Amino acid sequence: MSDNPDDTDTIGTAQETTRDAFLGGLVHVHQPKKGRHRAGLDAVYLAAALPDGTKGHVVDLGAGVGTAGLCAAARLAEINVTLVEIDPLVLNLANEALADPANSVFAGRVKVLEADITAKGSERHAAGLTPGLANHVIMNPPYYPPGSFRASPAIARASAHMLDDRGLEPWAKTATDILREGGSLTVIFRADGLRELLDVLTGRFGAIDVIPLRPRPDAPATRILIRAIRASKAPLQLQPGFVLHKGDGSDFTDQSRAIMRDGQGLGLTDRS
Repeated sequence: MSDNPDDTDTIGTAQETTRDAFLGGLVHVHQPKKGRHRAGLDAVYLAAALPDGTKGHVVDLGAGVGTAGLCAAARLAEINVTLVEIDPLVLNLANEALADPANSVFAGRVKVLEADITAKGSERHAAGLTPGLANHVIMNPPYYPPGSFRASPAIARASAHMLDDRGLEPWAKTATDILREGGSLTVIFRADGLRELLDVLTGRFGAIDVIPLRPRPDAPATRILIRAIRASKAPLQLQPGFVLHKGDGSDFTDQSRAIMRDGQGLGLTDRS
């Protein structure tokens, strides 16, 4: 999947950053030009997976500069969003985005919270990640287990891509803790990590929907979206999924273009 945003303008600061437009300019994100993870399509699809009409408090765990949470706030007028991140640099950039006049329509419904989502419960609670905090959680955890690839020399970038030795367990534990019973969890992850994800969700979540994201109609999925309901007993469902590109070319499908440029949702239903 491509990580190219809609457009990019360089901002001259001590840490060189860019101001990137998403959803056809509905959202402007401030992010480091290099040295850290840069947001792209995964964040947009994560936000689009929230059903139309979603209401309440959405918590974006490991939000980075806030792309997914900001996109969710832009398309869903009846949610409030908390961006949770531990990296002070990207938290500052998230605050810059909230002060950006281009985001003024929804910025008042978004706040940032500095917290380590992998910390033990007492530390998370003291930082503000309290039980029952959220109606909905979205998250894009690091994709790779430790030692699976040669990590970036930039520690911050490596931590955005690589899990620690505990894998996905701390992420699932925190999501379960802060979600109210019946609340939803939405995750985007690599397709070959489906078993890892289901392993940590089983017993905590039900009504699990697995939504494959395929780069082309005849290609295997490279990403999966998971939607699940806390404490539900409903069975897992494998959904049809979505295709990003037409044929062998780089042209996006009409649906994919509408999601990226117009802020359209994926049309998923709420099983809560």
